[in-house]
Amino acid sequence: QVQLEESGGGLVQPGGSLRLSCEASGRIFSTYDMGWYRQAPGQQRALVARIRGDGSTDYADSVKGRVAISRDNAKDTLVLLLSRLKFEDTAVYYCHAGLQSPSGVYFREYWGQGTQVTVSS
Repeated sequence: QVQLEESGGGLVQPGGSLRLSCEASGRIFSTYDMGWYRQAPGQQRALVARIRGDGSTDYADSVKGRVAISRDNAKDTLVLLLSRLKFEDTAVYYCHAGLQSPSGVYFREYWGQGTQVTVSS
């Protein structure tokens, strides 16, 4: 059984930076996509950034240029660097790992419990 545990959330002022980490217990193979999603109050969970098994990345338009995702397959860890944070970045951030079918559906996936990021002055 795979478990994902996030860390690094907290309170930060606008324009500040945060480093979110996700550690997997149990084996996450390098073929898994790994990513960060976020959910703000009253909104649906949405992709922030994703790094695929081949190393390619996807970023939400709202965070492009301000966020960097990386993974260490040997350590089963995932890192998200957030910079120039805005009020609208406030949300619970979730770590995700999944295997995607050719049709694009995740047929095996895991979620962390989430870590709160609050951007406030």
